Amino acid sequence: QVQLVESGGGLVQAGGSLRLSCAASGRAVSSYIMGWFRRAPGKGREFVATFYRGSGTTVFGTAYADSVKGRFTISRDGAQNTVYLQMNSLKPEDTAVYYCAARPDVVGVNFDSWGQGTQVTVSS
Repeated sequence: QVQLVESGGGLVQAGGSLRLSCAASGRAVSSYIMGWFRRAPGKGREFVATFYRGSGTTVFGTAYADSVKGRFTISRDGAQNTVYLQMNSLKPEDTAVYYCAARPDVVGVNFDSWGQGTQVTVSS
């Protein structure tokens, strides 16, 4: 497993933007794929965005939940072992605790490392 620390959450008005950061550390970090999830009040954990690597390729793609597609962008700084989530056009329904997650770069293996979460609150 790797250690993950999120930052960048806060209070923002609807239509505003925030950028979340997730710093990863640990000896196996280069072999892990990272993503973002969230948990809204009274709801279960929800997938937000992730990197993925197709079988037989070294190229990484990105995938998003339909609810954030076109508004959120996942990116990474490999040299800093940091993943970002740029969130634009925020809506009150985006209010949640956002979690960074990591999984081994192996087909069929689930996310097994989680950060502590960072609160995002969007006011109407």
